[in-house]
Amino acid sequence: MSLRESAADMQDELTRLRHALHRQPELGLDLPRTQEKVLAALTGLPLEIRLGQRLSSVTAVLRGALPGPTVLLRGDMDALPVSEHSGAEVTSQVEGRMHACGHDLHTAMLTGAAHLLAARRDRLAGNVIFMFQPGEEGQGGAKIMIDEGVLDAAGERPVAAYALHVISAVLPRGVFITKGGPMMAAADKLVVTVRGAGGHGSAPHRAKDPIPVACEMVTALQTMVTRGFDVFDPVVVTVGSFHAGTVDNVIPEEARFEATIRSFSKPSHRRIQERAVTLVKGIAAAYGLDVRADYQVNYPVTVNNGAEAEFVGATVREVYGEQRFIEAPQPFTGSEDFSFVADQVPSAFVALGACPPDADPGKAAYNHAPGARFDDAVLPDGAALYAELAVRRLGLVPG
Repeated sequence: MSLRESAADMQDELTRLRHALHRQPELGLDLPRTQEKVLAALTGLPLEIRLGQRLSSVTAVLRGALPGPTVLLRGDMDALPVSEHSGAEVTSQVEGRMHACGHDLHTAMLTGAAHLLAARRDRLAGNVIFMFQPGEEGQGGAKIMIDEGVLDAAGERPVAAYALHVISAVLPRGVFITKGGPMMAAADKLVVTVRGAGGHGSAPHRAKDPIPVACEMVTALQTMVTRGFDVFDPVVVTVGSFHAGTVDNVIPEEARFEATIRSFSKPSHRRIQERAVTLVKGIAAAYGLDVRADYQVNYPVTVNNGAEAEFVGATVREVYGEQRFIEAPQPFTGSEDFSFVADQVPSAFVALGACPPDADPGKAAYNHAPGARFDDAVLPDGAALYAELAVRRLGLVPG
């Protein structure tokens, strides 16, 4: 049987695992129940398994019977602090937590790939590292796993790495999409605290009002982006939090805002860090106020290796047909900590449409929304593609 046919036979098994994960979502780096379910799903397979020390990760190595290189397959496992209102048949049983980004599907797909490849171990020429990763949603779990040795788990660095990510909207169900070059944005956080001197709202000249100064910073950041960066190498600054004061007639001592900053190239990523901090400090100095600017570098740009992205496209077209693959016209504006892997290993990050058939992809709730829904029917497709990429990259002796 082909990998695709074998994966289709696993539909019920993969669905049960995905539903179990979805009912009990866990957040961040500590995912004990999720880790337990993954280990149970891998029981009996000829894998070398190592658990994380600083996080609930699972690293599993499958050694092919024949010599060859190593590839890495990544699946993230953590959920989001979102209360589910999807109306799906299977929903979260934990208030305030939801697999709103589809990581439960990724985890199930990766366990499916482990079963598919283990069944072909005697003909596999090389090794596969299965990277079950917590903490993708802002905690940098991939970087921690790298620090703990995931890239060297098989004794040598992978020659290629692949990650799949489902999307609940925009893409039709079952369609894969990727591109060479920048695929996902870098994501940073800027926290600015402006300190002045409080006073009576009727006499602002006797105080040092931080609010208009902070407001000027917010608008100046937008102008700086449009005038300081190439429109074809964009930077996005969004201030999502602004807090100051308590009542209408009191000038507060402090104003504070937080911004997310997205960029799509390493040069722009470096420049925006310096330019943003210099800007807010200059504005504060012009008004004689103090400012603390905390620029937090979170995830770098996820850059797909051109050859690996082409390899993914060719594989999808051959296995699933031309209609199942789209070359992305531009990067996604979300971010991914698979970027830490892609910085060290030639990689491809691939998205897969998982919009349910009763929903319009153009109107369906997007990832991270309380109403996001994902179709279980794509589980075998994801598992099979993981396995196909590994097999084709390593080689499978005819049996």
